[in-house]
Amino acid sequence: MAYNVLVVVLLTGVLASSVLTEFSAEDCWSLGLNKANLLCSSCDSLPTFDLDILKDHCNQCCHRDESGYTVKRYAQARLEVCTCKFGVYPQIQAFVKSDRPAKFPNLQIKYVRGLDPIITLMDKDGNVQDVLAIDKWNTDSVEEFLKTHLISDSEENNDFLKTNMV
Repeated sequence: MAYNVLVVVLLTGVLASSVLTEFSAEDCWSLGLNKANLLCSSCDSLPTFDLDILKDHCNQCCHRDESGYTVKRYAQARLEVCTCKFGVYPQIQAFVKSDRPAKFPNLQIKYVRGLDPIITLMDKDGNVQDVLAIDKWNTDSVEEFLKTHLISDSEENNDFLKTNMV
């Protein structure tokens, strides 16, 4: 009798562990699923195609989707470039000499002798967070990057106590 109980306990443990663990890449491949690039959000859409029967296996082969792509934002930026290299980087010269930098009050332009163009991204305390080479970027790319990654004045001034806005 004790032997039968032991067998039942072992079988239950094996079944529970197989249900709770993910399939290997080979197991998924044999089921017709590619574990390397299967997102769990794809498994969630199976019922709309009357493929409910695949959902459990799909969930054991999928990668959890990222919780949404979040854009990293910076409080300040500094575009550093050498004026002697404007001839080599006319797109950066066009950006610097245009009215585009004025759209970004938290962007500083710094001229550094001999330096290829870079953007230094900083937090609100001026601590450097990232440095990017922008020598291959055009003027629109620089502007679009700054619009996307720099915190605008309106975002920064969302302190309702300071602005007296409700």
